[in-house]
Amino acid sequence: MLAYKKKQFVTGVAAVSLLAIFFAAWWLYPDRSVAGFAVADPASDPLALVGQAPFYRSRFASTDLDEFVHSSSVAALPSGALMAVWFAGTREGAADVQIRGARYDASTAEWGDELVLATRESTSSATRRHIRKLGNPVIALAPDDRLWLFYVSVSIGGWAGSAINAMYSDDFGENWSAPKQLITTPFLNISTLVRNAPVFHSDGTIGLPVYHEFLGKFAEYLYISAEGEVLDKSRISKGTHSLQPTVVPVSAQTAVVLLRYAGDTHHKVLASRTEDAGQTWSKPRPVDPSNPNSSLAAVGTPDNGLLVALNDLEDGRFRLRLMGTDAGLNFWQPVIDLDESPDPLGHPFSPEVYREIIGDKFQLSSGPRRLALMDEFLTHLDQRVCAVQGCDFEYEYPYFIKSADGLYHLVYSWNNAFIKHVSFNDSWLDTQL
Repeated sequence: MLAYKKKQFVTGVAAVSLLAIFFAAWWLYPDRSVAGFAVADPASDPLALVGQAPFYRSRFASTDLDEFVHSSSVAALPSGALMAVWFAGTREGAADVQIRGARYDASTAEWGDELVLATRESTSSATRRHIRKLGNPVIALAPDDRLWLFYVSVSIGGWAGSAINAMYSDDFGENWSAPKQLITTPFLNISTLVRNAPVFHSDGTIGLPVYHEFLGKFAEYLYISAEGEVLDKSRISKGTHSLQPTVVPVSAQTAVVLLRYAGDTHHKVLASRTEDAGQTWSKPRPVDPSNPNSSLAAVGTPDNGLLVALNDLEDGRFRLRLMGTDAGLNFWQPVIDLDESPDPLGHPFSPEVYREIIGDKFQLSSGPRRLALMDEFLTHLDQRVCAVQGCDFEYEYPYFIKSADGLYHLVYSWNNAFIKHVSFNDSWLDTQL
């Protein structure tokens, strides 16, 4: 009997050990060679052209006046066109949330009508899984001109039970494949979310920064084939306090990643770095800007520095700031406050004062096509914006890209009522710095 129990114990230990090795191999480091990042040659960068007139423009990308809109992203298409996506519904996590999008016409400088790209029903039908809710869409154009859409779905529980779905279009968003769920973890394939822009490797591999909220809060980097299969992944951070990584390659082997801080210690942006194209990452460290547990986004500049959009606040999301930093993340400089509350502490306003202020802000970003919506928008300011204590301003969840025509594009949630798009060039940036 003793020998039998000993044998059972040894067998159990062996099984646990094998599982531990399996999970460690899956979670920590890729077991395959990884191609370098696909980084543009700075000498051919159109932003290096001399004599460009400063350019800065803002427009609303969304149209609906009744829905809660959030977590937007944008992709640059040929000929200066853009496509933005976001989620919209009665509230975050509601069963009626849809993944929506719109196209930007560069010739008219206007966003078109809203499109419905995915619903609970379409996702459930394609993946053959029960779907409770949707969220966090990310859109990106690959070097082979395939347009990818990744978005989150939940079958059971809250966001900790998330999985990532992938769709693609080979005609720049006119038609889409059926969504397919990515296999990202051996643990019931749950607890993987996406938020920030993918990057691409020289062999066509997609590098998708993701994060987890189940049994911890930490970030990972997925290697996905050009056909949409998860090949491997590496761990960016560990523990319970880092989310929503934004990755910026600066050379074929080097990239910087900034992370949202979800802890209770210093409330600073976290930064990590890879020197082997994402196979391993340095331990995240706090850097200068404040982070009130809020999403941020970054993009590279021609001098190997970074532009970062974030809520540089101790608490709240009432100001969205654009900051510039050097390659070492040692020196940070405010560029412009993209949107902010007139109150420096973010205190709420009375509905009467708020309506006047937000009306002026609406006119600055509506564009001719959406200006006609202003009266209806102001008439129906709902409880998402105005509560018993007053009306708040909230600007959050930025998403940043740089397009081949030399423009930076930033989209973000504007008071959870509209998706706002801001575009500018290096000449404008120089005037700010």
